[in-house]
Amino acid sequence: MNFSVTVLGSGTSQGVPVIACGCHVCTSQKKEDNRLRCSVLLEIGGRNFVIDAGPDFRQQMLKFQVKTLEAVLFTHEHKDHMAGLDDVRAFNFIEKRDMDIYCSKAVEEALRREYHYAFSDDKYPGIPQLNIINIENKPFNLSGDIPIVPVEVMHYFMPVFGFRIGDFAYITDAKTVSPEEVEKLKGVKVLIINALRKEPHISHFNLEEALAFINEVKPEKAYLTHISHMFGTHEEIEKELPENVFAAYDGLKLVFQD
Repeated sequence: MNFSVTVLGSGTSQGVPVIACGCHVCTSQKKEDNRLRCSVLLEIGGRNFVIDAGPDFRQQMLKFQVKTLEAVLFTHEHKDHMAGLDDVRAFNFIEKRDMDIYCSKAVEEALRREYHYAFSDDKYPGIPQLNIINIENKPFNLSGDIPIVPVEVMHYFMPVFGFRIGDFAYITDAKTVSPEEVEKLKGVKVLIINALRKEPHISHFNLEEALAFINEVKPEKAYLTHISHMFGTHEEIEKELPENVFAAYDGLKLVFQD
C-alpha cells in the first residue's frame, strides 16, 4: 500500500510555545520548536484522513492546505485530541456529506457530551454532520478498503488507541503497553511514539521509557511526538537520541511505498 503521513502537530496538550511561558524553548524562533497539538494526516490513494482533531484542527487544515477530508480517527477522548471537531462542518459544506468518525464507545460518549448540538433531534443550521462508526480493539477497514490494526495502550487508567497501517504505526499518550499489544507492532518500519519529557510522568512515556519501547518493537526508524517544552528544543532533543530515533516536528512527511 502506498501512502504518506504528515505530522500536523507534535506538541503536548498545551502546545509549544506554552501560554505566558518565557523559557528558551517557548521563545525559540525555529519552526521545529513551534508545536501544535498532536495529530497526523494520512494521504492514501488520493484520500485524506486525520488521526485526532484537537484544538488546533482548523489551523492545521489551513496550514497544510487540506482541501478534502474523508474521515477522522480518534485515539481517545481528551480535549487536546477532540476539541476541534466542530470545524469538520467546513468539509460537510464543501463535500455535501456527513463526516465519518471512527472511535471507541468511550470517545463517542464524550463527543455526544461536548457536541450535544450535533446529535440533537432539532438540527440547527450549520452544525457539524457526523457519522459515528464505532471501533473496538480488533482490525477494521477504514472507508471499507484500508486495513487498520488498533493497538490499545494505557494512558494511566484510560485506554487509548494507537493505529497500525501497513509498515507504519502511530501511538500517542501511552504509559504502559501489554505484551499482546506490543506484538501487533512487530515488523513496522516506522513508529511514531509519544515522549513527553526526560522526567517521569504519571500518564506518558518519558524519554527513557519511549526509547525502551522502541528497542522492544525494533522499527527501522522511530519519531518522538507529544513533546513538552520541558523536553528542550528540537536541536537539544536530537542530541539525546540514538541514530535511528528522531524528534518529530510539525510538517514532517513520511512516504511509504510497496
